[in-house]
Amino acid sequence: MADAGKEAKRPASQALQGKGLIDRVVPVSGGSGQDGGGEALLALARDGDEDAFRTLVEAHRAELHAHCYRMLASYHDAEDALQETLIRAWRALPGFEGRSTLRAWLYKIATNAALDVVKRRYRRELPVSYGPPTTAGGGPGAPLAETTWIEPYPDRELGASGSLASPEAHYDQRESLELAFVAALQTLPASQRAALLLREVLGFSAAEIADQLGTSVPAVTSALQRAREGVRCRNGEPAQQQALRALGDKRVRRLVEAFVDALERADVGSLAGLLTEDATWAMPPLPGWYRGPAAVGEFLASFGFNERWRHRPSRANGQLALGCYTVDPATGAWVASALTVLSLRGERIAGADYFLTAELLRRWGDDSAVDGAEMFARFGLPATIQ
Repeated sequence: MADAGKEAKRPASQALQGKGLIDRVVPVSGGSGQDGGGEALLALARDGDEDAFRTLVEAHRAELHAHCYRMLASYHDAEDALQETLIRAWRALPGFEGRSTLRAWLYKIATNAALDVVKRRYRRELPVSYGPPTTAGGGPGAPLAETTWIEPYPDRELGASGSLASPEAHYDQRESLELAFVAALQTLPASQRAALLLREVLGFSAAEIADQLGTSVPAVTSALQRAREGVRCRNGEPAQQQALRALGDKRVRRLVEAFVDALERADVGSLAGLLTEDATWAMPPLPGWYRGPAAVGEFLASFGFNERWRHRPSRANGQLALGCYTVDPATGAWVASALTVLSLRGERIAGADYFLTAELLRRWGDDSAVDGAEMFARFGLPATIQ
């Protein structure tokens, strides 16, 4: 049986169903399978040893999850696609003949699992691409379904794997998670999106990608050319890693501290002075967004600063992020209210994407399925603070 991922007769066992496999993976150091000399583990896994299989796939789990996220722009969809990948891989493992590396074989399965998800839903985006900026005096609107929007991705999911996946890769693992890049990816046809990620982020050859996507090398080459142009045209080239390196840790820290101080003091003037002239301020799942210091300041003065805010630092999508807390009037506790991802340009803030939670939106009279405590836990943030 070929490595193409034809499923063997082995069904998914009870332990591999639901979230169990992801939650119970055994941690290992180094590679696995052909990539790390684990032929004995591979043989055991082929014979039905679930622990051996978990050990084999753990070395690739974080990368596979991030790959599914880049394809789908949703943390939850990525979890579902990864789980489906592991179930498919378990079923197909007896037919794995070793003609490719275990890593390439797993990425083939993961990419096709993600492509199956893409077929069932509309693309996700950010408010700045959903519609024009809100006019002066306008509110941010009623929330749209969470499936409309790109979701933030916690850097901590990647662990230490923030470098190039291979010498052939063009983007490193963190810059390829930046919000602008992920948003630009979603505008590409799914096959172009997959080809670009497999080549530019993961470093697979055109021949390997052709096998993974079930197409020809010329088709892959053509898809890559169109995808690269599409990303460039949408200003989706990653830039935040370079911006952070250019500023250096000390100046980045001062900028974030000044931003937080202005927010917590509700100082519109100071905050406006930290923004670029074309800065954007968005709050998914609300569709409205604001452009420029004057519009942002007017919104905050008339609406945003009706809440008191406190903040804790985090990282998301390879960018600076803040866990934002407001006071729940019913309990007096500071509760998880928004995860903010910041985009920098020079020494100023060019964008703030506030991913609002149900805890805050319910107080504003809106419905939301985004549980703040659950989302904050993914970013290593507490659900409440003192």
